[in-house]
Amino acid sequence: MAQFINKKEDVVVEALEGLLATAGVPLARLDGYPHIRVVVRADWDKSRVALVSGGGSGHEPAHAGFVGTGMLTAAICGDVFASPSVDAVLAGILAVTGPAGCLLIVKNYTGDRLNFGLAAERARAFGLNVEMVIVDDDIALPDLPQARGVAGTLFVHKIAGALAEKGKDLDTVAKAARRVIAGTKSIGMSLDTCTVPGSPKEDRIPKGMAELGLGIHGEAGVEQVDFSGAQSAMAAVAQKLEAAVGERSHVALINNLGGTSVLEMSVLTHELIRSQIGSHVGHVVGPAAMMTSLDMRGFSISLYPADEEDLACLAMPVGPSTWPGLAKIHPVSVVALPDGLKPVMPLASNHKPTRDFLTECCEVMIAAEQDLNALDAKSGDGDTGSTLAGAARALISATDRLPLSDHTQLLRAIGLELSQTMGGSSGVLLAIFFAAAGDGASSGLPMREALKAGLSRMQEIGGAGVGDRTMIDALAPALDGLADGFDAAAKAARQGADDTARMGRARAGRAAYVNSRQLEGNRDPGAEAVARLFEYLASRARMG
Repeated sequence: MAQFINKKEDVVVEALEGLLATAGVPLARLDGYPHIRVVVRADWDKSRVALVSGGGSGHEPAHAGFVGTGMLTAAICGDVFASPSVDAVLAGILAVTGPAGCLLIVKNYTGDRLNFGLAAERARAFGLNVEMVIVDDDIALPDLPQARGVAGTLFVHKIAGALAEKGKDLDTVAKAARRVIAGTKSIGMSLDTCTVPGSPKEDRIPKGMAELGLGIHGEAGVEQVDFSGAQSAMAAVAQKLEAAVGERSHVALINNLGGTSVLEMSVLTHELIRSQIGSHVGHVVGPAAMMTSLDMRGFSISLYPADEEDLACLAMPVGPSTWPGLAKIHPVSVVALPDGLKPVMPLASNHKPTRDFLTECCEVMIAAEQDLNALDAKSGDGDTGSTLAGAARALISATDRLPLSDHTQLLRAIGLELSQTMGGSSGVLLAIFFAAAGDGASSGLPMREALKAGLSRMQEIGGAGVGDRTMIDALAPALDGLADGFDAAAKAARQGADDTARMGRARAGRAAYVNSRQLEGNRDPGAEAVARLFEYLASRARMG
């Protein structure tokens, strides 16, 4: 898999240089590249307890991204997923430790324990007061004698960092760190493994499955579970964490493992609040990428039962911008629509043949969702099918409030419904189409002529015509052919849709920005949707 790196041997050094050159907080590095890669606070005066952490790289922004006021004093950076050397750790300790002493915050991996532990012993031999705490917050493997340290480490960095910044002594800071470690529980889930620079990607998670409890270095999880969406994924994670949740209110750290979009992380946050442990979560940190695993498409949840002092420490402002802050969960505030935007729908009326007809047309669009998305992915953003299917589902759910017995008012009502429920330019254009068709019908035009009036208005406002590679290439000939019946309309619509596959250039819509080579041989998804609808109408008419 291609990655934006140069040589894998240089990736950590070059990444650190990029961080240091653009950091919004005063940072520096120790001399000693490439073997000693230590980021330190440039404004540090050794008057307070120093906090030193680190480990393998690949977890960015951890750990160097959390160096700054109120958090870490130094971060020791190893190769990707590899512990830094004893000399590197010792260099970091010696660089930042003064009379107040130093706390080493170490994740529970053998290499980190050994290298940080030996460096601590050597630092003590220099006469320095050094304490070390081991973070073991991962609950994925309950039978493991020594649990792994994962994203819950950030709770330790933040609370211990706040106390150190306030001038607390080493004993107080270390005791607080151990208390946080004892109370923190974490577990992660991913749809894919990470990609280690210079190594082939491991492909162990099948399609339709998710791995629960995998480690931040891509270690296999405790089990693979069926994946059907964000709700089921969060339910599986919450079930594992439920045993750790008592009656106290908890802070949840919602961590992006590196490859999950911001949109997905917000959905997962929504599902956490709705989950079986949601009532026990009073505050959140995130969602954000904090302790990542390169590009892993997953997330982790860490819970900690914070008291008032802990909450104050978590809320205390810090220098590093990578810390997302603490937020209290609150009910969603809803403000009424301004006057004039609330749609005035005609009086609802029932007419079973019209209800059945409308429902069946909507079901055609729902059934075509995946095919249309696949077509759109070749020339757009891959969502035409979902947009049309979403509008179809909304129309089906709205049938009880539609004027089904008055087709003139029904066309206008469909236009209003689409303007609210259907996104993108296609939603606006179809809303214009149905609204204008309703106006035409109300003025006495026959249905086909009313629909053509809607098409004319849609073309006038949208600016597209036949030959521009849009849905109009199928809709215009279909409405012309409708004078001779549904079979003629369906044949004309299909011909128009097929013609779009031979159009080397789109002159309207998102496909207009796509290279012509990507368009060749692929039908426009909007035109294809129109063709499928008229083909259904023709078959329905033949059946009587």
